[in-house]
Amino acid sequence: MNNRTIAQYASRGSGKGIGRILVLTGARETGKKTLARHLFPSHAYVSIEDPVTRGDYARLTAAQWNLLYPHAILDEVQKQPPLIESIKSVYDLFPDPTYVLLSSSQFLLLEKVKESLAGRCRIIELYPLTLPELESSGWDEAVQPSLFQQCLLDSSSAQKVIDSFLPSFNLDPLMARKDHAWRYYVRYGGYPALTDIDMSDKDRWEWLAMYVKTYLERDIRDLAEFRDLDPFVRMQRYLAQQTARTVNASAISQEVGVSVKTVQKYLNYFELNYQTIMLPSWKRNVNKRLTKTPKLHFLDNGVLQAVLRKQGGVTGHEFESLVVAEMFKQIKCLPLSTSPYHLRTHDGKEVDLLLETSEGYFAFEIKMSDHSVASDAKHLRSVEAILDKPLLHAFVLSNDPVTRTLGDGITAVNVAYFLG
Repeated sequence: MNNRTIAQYASRGSGKGIGRILVLTGARETGKKTLARHLFPSHAYVSIEDPVTRGDYARLTAAQWNLLYPHAILDEVQKQPPLIESIKSVYDLFPDPTYVLLSSSQFLLLEKVKESLAGRCRIIELYPLTLPELESSGWDEAVQPSLFQQCLLDSSSAQKVIDSFLPSFNLDPLMARKDHAWRYYVRYGGYPALTDIDMSDKDRWEWLAMYVKTYLERDIRDLAEFRDLDPFVRMQRYLAQQTARTVNASAISQEVGVSVKTVQKYLNYFELNYQTIMLPSWKRNVNKRLTKTPKLHFLDNGVLQAVLRKQGGVTGHEFESLVVAEMFKQIKCLPLSTSPYHLRTHDGKEVDLLLETSEGYFAFEIKMSDHSVASDAKHLRSVEAILDKPLLHAFVLSNDPVTRTLGDGITAVNVAYFLG
């Protein structure tokens, strides 16, 4: 069992005001039910998965919910949308009931929760395990924030954290533990079920293959109501091959053989079901010619490998995606008001990840190399002139164990050391 950083935020304010209803959403198999039952052990567990009983729950009145299930966890609640209205009524009529609503799709958030429970609930998204969470071994072991998270938690004082970086990852007392978690993450991703020590490598690959199959047959067919999954499967595989690249709907349309409108709809489904991240382009400087198209990253490298039906090493683009995805998860689980972008100018300058905080920006170049060199930071040196806020610091993340200064305000650091 791995502890979750978000647990400390999920339990805050429970039972009071909007904390009486907690909506916990995220991809299938990210551990929503496990987390909810750990945080709220006295709550009754109500599964909406069973088609025989879900209609019976929908027929309960607010008074009956208050009497029979005053404190409950409702799992897969998106399968019975009228239940959202029932929970709203209980909240409005009675002061004490508390509920945790679990869902494996953002469709619930878009279609019902924001409409019916606005101002009545807290919404928390659960993602696959982060590297610090992979390093934990139980609910009682606190998850230590990574160096990256420490920089973000107080971005105005990030330089103090950066000044504390060791000259080499090899000197980190936790190096072996962080490196083990990193190698595991690169190979299998971050889904909690795969951390079972009794699973073999073959078991893990089979689990990932079944996850992809289940995602298509249950989440997509049920929620999107597709009759023909073949175009969706073709696009899923094509996008996996194009991870860490900008999205061109017209090019995808020609490659997959569906309309541009269908491509846009499919892209939306992938993101809503926590399979991909659509990283928006930063385009706030009207005096610069900047690329406006978003960049797509698969959220979990294990799932990406399963979609591509391959095992082994990763490409440079896959490496970029797994690093961006890890940073995205670490931001989300704190949670922080940090906006991620990519930046690309028409004359070829590019920043793989640009993070905006209230004080300014952090910029990142991601390289799969084992040795950082000065040229790795060439695009980072000129990015501040484009931005509308100060550049707080720039980083080159790679597999190089040595920490290096590549220029004023630019640090090259080992990715496992920085994120682990």
